[in-house]
Amino acid sequence: MRDITYPPVIAAAKTGFRLLGQRFTMTGTEHVPRTGGVLLACNHIGYVDFVYGGLAANPSGRLVRFMAKRELFDHKLVGPLMRSLHHIEVDRGAGEASFRTAVDYLRQGEAVGIFPEATISRSMELKEFKTGAVRIAAEAGVPLVPVTMWGTQRMMTKDHPKDFSRGKTIAITVGEPLHPTGADPVAETAELRAAMTALLDRTIRDYPAAEQPPGSWWLPASYGGSAPTPEEALRLDAAERQRRAERKANKSTK
Repeated sequence: MRDITYPPVIAAAKTGFRLLGQRFTMTGTEHVPRTGGVLLACNHIGYVDFVYGGLAANPSGRLVRFMAKRELFDHKLVGPLMRSLHHIEVDRGAGEASFRTAVDYLRQGEAVGIFPEATISRSMELKEFKTGAVRIAAEAGVPLVPVTMWGTQRMMTKDHPKDFSRGKTIAITVGEPLHPTGADPVAETAELRAAMTALLDRTIRDYPAAEQPPGSWWLPASYGGSAPTPEEALRLDAAERQRRAERKANKSTK
């Protein structure tokens, strides 16, 4: 693919990271192959995850094409940028087109990024996974590489104000590739989730303690933080979906 926009966007992002005084802890990046199709499965804890998730492939010299919700592509400013970076539009009501596009990209040797949880986790722990990641990797015949991020939620996530103050640590951990066959997508998805759960646990425990003291809102309740429990997060997600449906219904009646 011809990339005119991506290189300057990466340069601008790295300049932004320096201006924000961010420190990066990156481990396992050697697991991202330097050539050939590869699907990166990332956890989802904040609105800037697609910016930082691509860093997992940066040491390998890869540009990641993320699968992202249609609303971003509909935005008059963000949409043209997303298309120029060759990201993949996902319509949650009709996912076959994005599935086929992702498979085509991977067969062409591209690196594609996907969030198996589909939406941001309010609990900061992994939500239930969709089977799309393993099905796409199996269909394209490419490795599926698990990636976990930590610290991105401190800048911009659900239910909390933006905070781009200086000096935050961003931790990215990359695991060994999985090789789904598609024979049992449910079992292979459980395998992916288990691998990412172990990676996330290690990432959280290795994160600087001074930056996430007990009670921190961005720390899971199971680690001594004050983030919602997974059960509480499910209720908050359901309430959010209800509000969205009501807004949509109100618009349609006007």
